[in-house]
Amino acid sequence: MNIILISDVFGKTPALIELAKALDAETIVDPYNAIDMRFKNEAQAYAYFMDNVGLEVYLSKLVEVMKSVASASTLVGFSIGASILWQVSARPAVKNIKRGICYYGSQIRHFKAVEPLFELELVFPKKELHFDVLELQTVLAKKSNVNIIATDYLHGFMNLYSDNYDTAAYVEQLKWLRLNND
Repeated sequence: MNIILISDVFGKTPALIELAKALDAETIVDPYNAIDMRFKNEAQAYAYFMDNVGLEVYLSKLVEVMKSVASASTLVGFSIGASILWQVSARPAVKNIKRGICYYGSQIRHFKAVEPLFELELVFPKKELHFDVLELQTVLAKKSNVNIIATDYLHGFMNLYSDNYDTAAYVEQLKWLRLNND
């Protein structure tokens, strides 16, 4: 199975490249054209992303990448990458996506009307600052092709550069991803 990673606002970092190697992922989609931006923190990364890229541009980039993918793929998105994966899931013109895994896609809350056309695992943190995670999970769990996975971790737990990175969670999820993508 072809695996494609979709980065968060930090972009294509050395840690994400290592994750890609661990999963045998062939492609990393990121908002900065594979340039390691070396952001100092999440606030700087988020501000840069919002000021210089934005959700719609990043979504268009993912759609373009998927046009060139010839084989069935599993997409794994993180944060803003999960949110654009969520949006792509409702586009019948985007082909070759067998399933998606969305880690802490907090912007999904703004796109509740999306009806996924392929299987999605939505991996949620235990809480978010700007909305009620349990309420969103309840709404999304009613949709076809959606499986909710609640964790005890915080937003960013898979990203080495996040304040909320959790080594044990990363190892646990890496093992889960390997088992569930054969």
